[in-house]
Amino acid sequence: MTAIKELERATAPEPPRRPRPARMNPADVLRVGGSGLRSRPMRVFLSALGIAIGIAAMVGVVGISTSSTEDLNRRLQELGTNLLTVTPGQNFSGGEAHLPPESVDMIAAMDHVESVSALGKTDAKVYRSDYTPVQETGGLNVSAARTDLPKSVGAEIVDGRWLNAANSRYPAVVLGPKAAEQLGVHRAGEDVKVWIGGRWFTVVGLLAANELVPSLDSSALVGWSVAERELDFDGSPTTIYTRADESSVNDVQEVLGATTNPENPNEANVSRPSDALAAKEATDDTLSGLLLGLGGVALLVGGVGVANTMVISVLERRSEIGLRRSLGATRGQIRVQFVTESLMLSGLGGAAGVALGAAATAAYALSGGLPWVVPPWAMAGGFGATLAIGTVAGLYPAVRAARLSPTLALHAT
Repeated sequence: MTAIKELERATAPEPPRRPRPARMNPADVLRVGGSGLRSRPMRVFLSALGIAIGIAAMVGVVGISTSSTEDLNRRLQELGTNLLTVTPGQNFSGGEAHLPPESVDMIAAMDHVESVSALGKTDAKVYRSDYTPVQETGGLNVSAARTDLPKSVGAEIVDGRWLNAANSRYPAVVLGPKAAEQLGVHRAGEDVKVWIGGRWFTVVGLLAANELVPSLDSSALVGWSVAERELDFDGSPTTIYTRADESSVNDVQEVLGATTNPENPNEANVSRPSDALAAKEATDDTLSGLLLGLGGVALLVGGVGVANTMVISVLERRSEIGLRRSLGATRGQIRVQFVTESLMLSGLGGAAGVALGAAATAAYALSGGLPWVVPPWAMAGGFGATLAIGTVAGLYPAVRAARLSPTLALHAT
């Protein structure tokens, strides 16, 4: 009896197995997801445009900010960040202090100092003609300059020559670009003269604009000895420019005040002109942060547009969803279809936004003569943000589509 039962169990047919749904390979997923986009091109374009605007704004702001920073670093490297400036501070009574006339020589004797020079402000004024009213100074300064000043501040001559050991003893002057423009002087020469301190000075040179020491642009510079002889200059420097070894700038800066005025080191102010340019860049960074915030808002608006498009797509395609479910598509496959569609839509906008942002940065850089720099992390991060937004925006519509009953979806048609 037992043998008969075992034989019956062995020969009995197996119960029918539940068929497994076919798996969709990646190519099928992309094809199904892309079909929904191709059927509504205008809606897809507008939704992708919202994403593109947000990404373009973010990439463009980062790219423009980075290009400006790169240009600043390049200019600082050309100008040198090792320039230190010493100016008089206040004395014990609250008045303006004076730097000792021998301070330049004392600084030159310091270790790690490459060059040192100075300017001395005078009370004289410069005029184009001796008939010009004395009150019309135009805000131009007349300063005594040492012959080695260009080496320390990076000053360049665009016409004529700089003061030298010969002409600095005579009434000769070098004009900054703004001073020359205001005085109506367009070239240097023996026949070109300006009125300083009650006598004529020959314009022997014209300076180029100096970004590191902008005060030179509005100055008329005469020789040290002629300033003492003709302009009542007391020989006390009002600004000392010191170039230190790059690796020892901080060490030199710490002792520069005490070296300049050993008796009253607190009456000497030591600064670094390159810090002013860095501070300007920090101000630009604040504006960049604001623009990045606006780009983020635009990106959020674009994400809402994608979500809206996908929700409407689910409502319009209920018959398609019902038919696919009736033919055996699982809820998971429906979810994958709509999430993929949302990702493709966001990806199109993200790619276009990255390209637009890079193009905007290139246009800005070319128009301003700046280096074109778009950080790879900005492009990758922008595109990654679109994919994240696409996933979030398509998740709810995908879940809603997967929950549709095949019978109700087909009946709705």
